[in-house]
Amino acid sequence: MKYAKNILETIGNTPLVKLNKVTEGIDALVLAKVETFNPGNSVKDRMAVKMIEDAEADGRLKPGGTIIEGTSGNTGMGLALAAIVKGYKLICVISDKQSKEKMDILRAVGAKVVVCPTDVEPTDPRSYYSVSKRLAEETPNAWYVNQYDNPSNAQAHYEQTGPEIWEQTEGKITHFVVGVGTGGTISGVAKYLKEKNPAIKIWGIDTYGSVFKKYHETGVFDENEIYSYITEGIGEDILPKNVDFSLIDGFTKVTDKDAAVYTRKLAMEEGIFVGNSAGAAIKGLLQLKDEFKPDDVIVVLFHDSGSRYVGKMFNDDWMRERGFLDEEITKAEDLIKDHADKPLVVVRTEELVSHAIERLRKYKISQIPVIDTTGFVGSVDETDLFRSYVEDKDIAEKPVREVMGKPYPVVQANTSVEEVSKLINKDNQAVLVNLGNGRHHIITKHDIISSIK
Repeated sequence: MKYAKNILETIGNTPLVKLNKVTEGIDALVLAKVETFNPGNSVKDRMAVKMIEDAEADGRLKPGGTIIEGTSGNTGMGLALAAIVKGYKLICVISDKQSKEKMDILRAVGAKVVVCPTDVEPTDPRSYYSVSKRLAEETPNAWYVNQYDNPSNAQAHYEQTGPEIWEQTEGKITHFVVGVGTGGTISGVAKYLKEKNPAIKIWGIDTYGSVFKKYHETGVFDENEIYSYITEGIGEDILPKNVDFSLIDGFTKVTDKDAAVYTRKLAMEEGIFVGNSAGAAIKGLLQLKDEFKPDDVIVVLFHDSGSRYVGKMFNDDWMRERGFLDEEITKAEDLIKDHADKPLVVVRTEELVSHAIERLRKYKISQIPVIDTTGFVGSVDETDLFRSYVEDKDIAEKPVREVMGKPYPVVQANTSVEEVSKLINKDNQAVLVNLGNGRHHIITKHDIISSIK
């Protein structure tokens, strides 16, 4: 009989799959190393087990111990599988930008999950780097994995992933493309492949908000480049020891939007349901197309499964909220479709200014149309109210008609966005759109700006 003694023996030997539609325009053979076939559904299974086994071998991890790690979710899953099989407890420290699915999956396999804020410095005591270290110091018989600096991370890919890719391509690989986070995958694979053939090019995929690309090109760690980003699993605001920049030939940066859009394209056009970093890798590959020749064999690695992003990239509402859905916006009604169901907030001429102020505050808006029995007769915005207040502290008890400005222009639902944009200027803060049946809605500068792709 042929069977695995436990789930850990099923790690590795993931397939190479030819990409067809999403790589149109690249005149070369593009093969995806689909790491979702690992039991934990990610490439991180490989290094998680390697790090644990090496720690067992040299006594850092003792029987019955507690494994502690800061993770974006995938390493935690690999560690969880090994912890279950080998009898360890696991605490995963994760940042709050990671998907809910990742957190739920970790809890499902017995890990304790500690969530930390994303938008803090790595040295901040609340960061997931700092919390991981503190928990390791406070927890009896604990081992802090530290995948960023743990050499077993890259070594796992030197021993497994690199040789698999070499054998599967029969040594014909010319380029390896992969997203870079901890650096273990790119550095381990690169080391093996370049030992086999120094001419093989290694390309890292970075994201905006990360320091890798500039550091590789200039040697400068530029803190001005560090800011919050949405893409998961790649990019860093630190320089992990596992990133061997000498083995990497170049980086290209991919936007959050492009990463999300191409993640969905992989599912829809190739039937490959993979995660956010895979979308970034494909867009990065397309950005690098001038680097490739017809006879080249390119291997791009897909880190993890799309199941961990169902509430994010694969959710239309989530994509729409961030302006990532390429929906055509040409008419006035398109500008307000996301909130057209909400009633138009108005104030009457004889109401007090205090009522208008309260409505601005309650609905978190900046301007309100003013009506009387004949229809729209004026407008009130926070700038005018502030100016009036400076001139007269008793303004709150006066009727709105005494401070209101001219009424907003009214356009039809099919008026072009260009025409609407021309109507909004420093003297006119909004436009009303007639939706028919006596219904009107307001278009503001924010709606115009939000429509820009």
